[in-house]
Amino acid sequence: MAEGKHVLDVAFERVYTKFKLHFYRAVFGRFQKREASLTTVETFCMEIIMALGSPTINEFSSFVDISPPNAAYKVNSLIQKGYVRKVRSADDKREYHLEVTQKYIDYYNISYGYLNKVMDRIKERFSPEDTAKLEEMLSIVSDELMPEILLPKPQPYHP
Repeated sequence: MAEGKHVLDVAFERVYTKFKLHFYRAVFGRFQKREASLTTVETFCMEIIMALGSPTINEFSSFVDISPPNAAYKVNSLIQKGYVRKVRSADDKREYHLEVTQKYIDYYNISYGYLNKVMDRIKERFSPEDTAKLEEMLSIVSDELMPEILLPKPQPYHP
């Protein structure tokens, strides 16, 4: 074990690393098959847009700490490729929100099927009480212990 690291640190790092590596392998697999129409940076941009919910270009720009013109350039490329669309704000008609398209959701679901698979395995392997405790702990980690990254509240789950 790495010096000074707690067993929990190592275990969490391993889980996080496995999710990252699975994602990277899926992205590179798309390049190998010539199915990828997104560059690596565009993939990261799409991940951010999806995670932020329906950000404006300025919100996206602010989050990634790039200039609004640079953000607009990246977003326009994603729009041209059919992964994002601009939707006029109902509150402020001068403002547009970025929404991911079904094309990206299909791409995303293939890449993130692994997350669903692991979650299914957790539910099979652990008791409902342990699963509820894990959910509680992860919510606390996300909501309280990671204040630097603000995400929209998740939508209620309806199976």
